[in-house]
Amino acid sequence: MKTTTLPMLARIPTALAHLEATHGIRILYACESGSRAWGFPSPDSDYDVRFIYCHPADWYLTLDEGRDTLNFPMDEELDLAGWELRKALRLLRASNASVFEWLQSPIVYHEALDFRARLAPLLPAAFNLKAGLHHYLGQLRRGVEEDMAAEEVRLKRLFYALRSALAARWIRERHTLPPMEFEPLRALLPVELDPMASELLRAKAEADEMTTVAPPAALVEFLRAEYAASQAERDVLPMPRASSLVGDIDVVFRALLSEAL
Repeated sequence: MKTTTLPMLARIPTALAHLEATHGIRILYACESGSRAWGFPSPDSDYDVRFIYCHPADWYLTLDEGRDTLNFPMDEELDLAGWELRKALRLLRASNASVFEWLQSPIVYHEALDFRARLAPLLPAAFNLKAGLHHYLGQLRRGVEEDMAAEEVRLKRLFYALRSALAARWIRERHTLPPMEFEPLRALLPVELDPMASELLRAKAEADEMTTVAPPAALVEFLRAEYAASQAERDVLPMPRASSLVGDIDVVFRALLSEAL
């Protein structure tokens, strides 16, 4: 078994402080990005900590840009990875789905300078419906074409596919940024499938990460139908973008950098 929640919650801030000291960076935001944040962890789920950081001023005043990513898969319990501030904001501008999920995470381990609150007003305009649908469609594809084709599927993979299907449906039907957590997405699940989802959630809460189940036929049918619907919709979705977005992100970037250094 992995460590209990309390020791890990004490370990994560220590690990983040160590990164700041050893790499000469300042972490502006750190959150949970995996199944614990999505709302369907197993007892032995690891901790997927993602963070956004900045360097001292001199790092930004050179002709050549330096490394803008830090990855530290520390052990089977804790996985740490981060993006430099400018990289993260460029990815936000490009409607990278991971950035949107990080900024919606219900589990925040560290925040400085009101980081999330300052970026929150930019999220609706920055979110590109087509890019978002493409992201979740890609995740759903593995579930439909590989995982659900087998007689047994890992329970965690079943939930990955279901969450992706519901996020894609949210984009198609509501034309807005989908929530990160499974529970609000679940509102889009057909009523007849909701009891099945509840039962699977109960099983997931007690099962380990390797537990497999026979994929329920009704759920597989739903996932395949959602995959087909998202494929059909992908090329006709509108792409609303705010003309001032680049300037707005630049303003936030300069403000955060000046205050952090």
